[in-house]
Amino acid sequence: MVLSRKEVKRILDVTTNIKSILMLMYSGGLRVGEVVRLKLKEIDSERGLIHIRGSKGRKDRYRILSPNVMFILREYYTQYKPKKWLLQGAKPGKHLSIRTVQAIFKHACAKAGIQKDVSANSLRHSFATHLLESGVDLRYIQEILGYKSSKTTEIYTHVSKATIASIKSPLDSIFREEQT
Repeated sequence: MVLSRKEVKRILDVTTNIKSILMLMYSGGLRVGEVVRLKLKEIDSERGLIHIRGSKGRKDRYRILSPNVMFILREYYTQYKPKKWLLQGAKPGKHLSIRTVQAIFKHACAKAGIQKDVSANSLRHSFATHLLESGVDLRYIQEILGYKSSKTTEIYTHVSKATIASIKSPLDSIFREEQT
């Protein structure tokens, strides 16, 4: 299930100290497992990239890192001073668990009044859908998400009502040309 941009914003607006987790997931299209296993050294703030190591398919990939997320991450780092893992778990030397992130997301959705049946992975699907709606080529989205097959990426080609409504009929251009 895909969240609208407004729904994503509502979710982010209701989060505070854990905002960095959800922002990271949405801003780079990260899987839950990728975000919890991020190490400090994998954040490249100079180039605005996240280096995902050994992700699905055991491949290393780069994801985009929003300047807005960098701002939040700097605040997070100052407050929590993580050592190895960007998102440290309750146990020393361990990263945050996937279940914890899923619970954080569910709580944020409830607090934001989101009624859809969504999971933390919906942020990834929403990221890809929003890129597509913004005109980003499907091949770039495929590369960003790390899909081998373009068939997998094609699930994002579902068309939203807003996108359909923004398409102008060729008939309108014919009449416009006739009036000029």
